[in-house]
Amino acid sequence: MSSASGLGIRRPLVRMNYWRQQANNLSQRLIEIRRHLHRYPELGYKEFETARYLAQILRQEGIEVREHVGGTGLVATIRGASSGRTIALRADMDALPIQEKTGMPYASIVSGVSHACGHDAHSAILACTAMLLQRYRRKLAGTVKCIFQPAEECPPLGGAKPMIDAGVLADPPVDAIYALHTAPNLPVGTIGIAYGPMMAASDRAKIKILGEGGHGSAPQQSVDAVLVAAHTVVALQSIVSRNIDPHSAAVLTVGQLQAGYRYNVIADTAVLDCTIRTTDVHSRQLIQDKIEQIVDGVTRAMGARYELRYTLGYPPAINDTVAVDQVIKAAEVVLGEDSVRIQEKTSLSGEDFAYFLEQVPGAFFWMGSRLEGDRKQYPAHHPAFDLNEAMLPLGVAMFCQIVEQELFREPLAGGE
Repeated sequence: MSSASGLGIRRPLVRMNYWRQQANNLSQRLIEIRRHLHRYPELGYKEFETARYLAQILRQEGIEVREHVGGTGLVATIRGASSGRTIALRADMDALPIQEKTGMPYASIVSGVSHACGHDAHSAILACTAMLLQRYRRKLAGTVKCIFQPAEECPPLGGAKPMIDAGVLADPPVDAIYALHTAPNLPVGTIGIAYGPMMAASDRAKIKILGEGGHGSAPQQSVDAVLVAAHTVVALQSIVSRNIDPHSAAVLTVGQLQAGYRYNVIADTAVLDCTIRTTDVHSRQLIQDKIEQIVDGVTRAMGARYELRYTLGYPPAINDTVAVDQVIKAAEVVLGEDSVRIQEKTSLSGEDFAYFLEQVPGAFFWMGSRLEGDRKQYPAHHPAFDLNEAMLPLGVAMFCQIVEQELFREPLAGGE
């Protein structure tokens, strides 16, 4: 891929891989930190030992650390020799309520909890990025905030918003923010990124159908909540197919339908639990309104009642154009000219990094982590998910290169 317009002249080849070389020197440290976090995963809002461990190793490097930010959040700050802009880098720390089935020697020893999404790698990458930048702080014209965020896997609130409310983007105010995420579908040495919408808003609708139970042999004496729920499910599927512009990505999925007590008893209640993914404000509001209209209409027509709880989750994650250019420039320097994959379609995954992007310009990008050889690659959130640890130093090099482009007083010629 050719260099993005307006990004300046390429650096000489002798310098292109400097951060990559420095990060490679930290490879064993990266693996050590990542595997420690992997063995001892903690769920969202409970990352007490994770935060304590990270704070300890960062302080050993002389890095300024602030704990308990927005709960279990952690902020490591590297202050440059002169004043300037402030750049934030973010990693999430929480694990998932999934029993690990990788069979690896570093597998989780916590029953029912595992790092099945790569957050252990994100935290290891950011910790070693902070260590490396601390060594070069005299070249910084500004400040770097390394944000270790809890509870990314805990919508609708997540851990980003509490950290923002606790002032993580202030004192000094953050000018731009970046985050990466493992990508099991991309080979190591590549990144994926999008201009504009990167990921979708992620909302939830929980619908309780209130009918009237009775004996299965006498349906005329009852209001069958299962039948009402079935009609509701079918009607809900018309929202996206017949109300949303085909050029706008949106999904409405009824993930759970629970009803009934016994095979010969007509259910008096049924509960539908739905996830709604949208990529623009108009579609998001339209689907919310249409759900209420459909549920109200179907239940009225069939003699039932309903209770609806609609919860707004993470907003769409929208990348800033200038920040995306910085990521692409860094990838071309660190990984090579053909390393960038422009994401043409918005992912319908949700990510609470979107809250940061609502406050300051920034960019979120995928970091290739696909396994090689005979090991089968499983997707994120699968019990057998694992990642290629060769991506760890590349993540560090990417973060450091972005910071150099943003804050270094002069081009780095190698060493201090």
